[in-house]
Amino acid sequence: MNNITVIPGDGIGPEVVDATIQLLKHMNCPLAFEYIEAGEEAFKAGYVQGISDEALQIIVKNKVALKGPITTPVGYGAQSINVFLRKHFQTYANVRPIKLLPGITTPYSGRAIDFILVRENIEDLYAGIEFDAPGGAAIALKIMTPEGCERVCRKAFELAQQQGRQSVHCATKANILKKTEGLLKRTFERVAPNYPSIKAHHIIVDNCAHQMVRQPEQFEVLVMSNMNGDILSDLGSGLVGGLGVAPGMNLGDDVAIFEPVHGAAPDIAGQGLANPTAMIQTAVLMLKYIAMHDEATALEEALFKTLEAGVLTTDLTPKGAGVSTQQFVDAVAQYL
Repeated sequence: MNNITVIPGDGIGPEVVDATIQLLKHMNCPLAFEYIEAGEEAFKAGYVQGISDEALQIIVKNKVALKGPITTPVGYGAQSINVFLRKHFQTYANVRPIKLLPGITTPYSGRAIDFILVRENIEDLYAGIEFDAPGGAAIALKIMTPEGCERVCRKAFELAQQQGRQSVHCATKANILKKTEGLLKRTFERVAPNYPSIKAHHIIVDNCAHQMVRQPEQFEVLVMSNMNGDILSDLGSGLVGGLGVAPGMNLGDDVAIFEPVHGAAPDIAGQGLANPTAMIQTAVLMLKYIAMHDEATALEEALFKTLEAGVLTTDLTPKGAGVSTQQFVDAVAQYL
């Protein structure tokens, strides 16, 4: 029995998390779910980081967490709890698969888009160190370390090996930021010879964005710094149907936190309009991570059959034509 920490999150988070847990229970997966609170209600309860120490210890104990989207309330609370959790647990690699799904029409339908984007998750501008300067200027520090660059590069090559992929691209702005982005480029080039079966390529990040739009099929694994990865992973999800179908995972040496790419969407919370596809795909990643490969395959195939049958939520259909969150879950369950 695997113990999983469940963080329902804010907005539509509880809805898409509940939808996913329903399917995991329907499959009789040998999982035990331990729920904790984090996010808006925890901020209101006085927890400065948006989560209690007791809840953090539960994550440490279970080592694997399934997390819904969380927002940082405006006007109270500290930094983003998402950033806090990544730093606290040193989940240094954010991994986002970019793959076309059956039944979802995009301008790229029919093309062989299937790559993973590995984003450094802790350093860079997202360290959040910024301050005011004389004359009304504002300054942010871009921090990148040899250790941070090396471990995310190694993770990218390891994932390529594990998944039988043949190439890794490192996207940087090293032509301009020669110290910080240059450090990532130099580290990538130093690490690459340790993985002789994988072709290593460097690409300037703005050209990478251009190439992702023009010829995304050329990529198998992309690795980049934090902010560049944040931007390009959203671009990648746009190629295959949008944030509502994009899964993600935050990997460290001791803890893994699985969460969809999309936000909390409070404007549609509680209306049964949420698309649980990204959360279900995130659970598939989690099942693979804990070596429950048969269960992962069954859930993924059931999801794909549902989409292929044309069962889509409102965000993927003309207004008013889609099914509700629960109807979508019920349809997936029929294929399990």
